[in-house]
Amino acid sequence: MIKLGLLITLEAKPDKEAALEFFLKSALPLAQNEPDTVTWYAFKINSNTFGIFDTFNSEQGRQAHLSGPVAQALIARANELLTKPPLIQNIDIPAYK
Repeated sequence: MIKLGLLITLEAKPDKEAALEFFLKSALPLAQNEPDTVTWYAFKINSNTFGIFDTFNSEQGRQAHLSGPVAQALIARANELLTKPPLIQNIDIPAYK
């Protein structure tokens, strides 16, 4: 049962919006290979603000994702793509469909 999630907000540097969007699209296969990540969404809020929303059945799965390949790839490119560190919020999911 899905109980936990992450909501991550990313702000692209000027002229890096397309590169950040491409990065997020290219991260999908990495997330698909994480057995404990139930769902993974990359989304665009406005021209320079993007986000990631993922869900997990357990805290162990959430922690594995935070140290997994998507997180490592984002950390490696953060200085190049982002105006500030990602805003990472742990969330609880009381209901879903």
